[in-house]
Amino acid sequence: MSAQSPTVDNASALIGFDELVGLLHAVFVKHGTSPQVAATLAHNCASAERDGAHSHGIFRIPGYLSTLASGWVDGQALPVVTDVASGFVRVDAGNGFAQPALAAARDVLVTKARSAGIALLAIHNSHHFAALWPDVEPFAEEGLVALSVVNSMTCVVPHGADRPLFGTNPIAFAAPRADGPPIVFDLATSAIAHGDVQIAARKGERLPPGMGVDSLGQPTTDPRAVLEGGALLPFGGHKGSALSMMVELLAAALTGGHFSFEFNWADHPGARTPWTGQLLIVIDPSKTAGQSFAERSQELVRQMHAVGLRRLPGDRRHRTRAKSLEEGIVVELDALNQLRDWAS
Repeated sequence: MSAQSPTVDNASALIGFDELVGLLHAVFVKHGTSPQVAATLAHNCASAERDGAHSHGIFRIPGYLSTLASGWVDGQALPVVTDVASGFVRVDAGNGFAQPALAAARDVLVTKARSAGIALLAIHNSHHFAALWPDVEPFAEEGLVALSVVNSMTCVVPHGADRPLFGTNPIAFAAPRADGPPIVFDLATSAIAHGDVQIAARKGERLPPGMGVDSLGQPTTDPRAVLEGGALLPFGGHKGSALSMMVELLAAALTGGHFSFEFNWADHPGARTPWTGQLLIVIDPSKTAGQSFAERSQELVRQMHAVGLRRLPGDRRHRTRAKSLEEGIVVELDALNQLRDWAS
């Protein structure tokens, strides 16, 4: 599509996926990243926007740029990959973003998984500010099973506590199936994703009950009260809290990264990205016995549909993706013009 993207209405326009990737790439390079880092981040953000995950798409760009401007993150970082053991890879992201670190280690991780049947990637000294499903979905598209966890900045009160300690600490999983796109889910262990709270605040919307507390620790449905001195709650009470603790241990303690409470960005006004760690586990299901994993996966899907389930994890995202690739991605005109200003 041309630079003058066709308008949907007075407030929105359509832009092609590749054009959006190119525009975001220009924005990131203009604001201090290397072309290689820009390519990875641009594809990640554009993929989220394409798939309707707006809290991790264009919405995130101001946060990326303010973080780069603050000097909190190194947009030129070169990840250092270390082959630790037969099924273990470690990456020092060099105080850069986590996605380029994953890209640098991806080939050796896949090779190890196909050789040993399972392999682990531990990323530390890294910043992750995006959706987590784009990190795991490509593995499932190659017939592999992938699981990833990443911790973030302190903003969640553990169940039974009175002050925040954990991050939103998402878990993402992807598995192939025989007759359809991979089964993929990406969920925060908090009751709601932090980005969704920010969007609700921007739109002047209320949150559902049970999502967060205000600065006094009292339940609130006001997103601004959560963001301005308040905190989020874990989903499912003690169950979500336990999973969030697990993510801290796997993404920080095991990788050598920071716990959500261990970094301090007070000296970098405008910094937004959490400086933590990430763990990925990749499994080659071809090593299992009997019927292929993808066929077994498809059988599970059939049985889920048979008992009345109409929507699987990722279904809405794939429908939105197909529509976006066919018709273009709907973007607010103000946001699109802002991107073009930043790029130029």
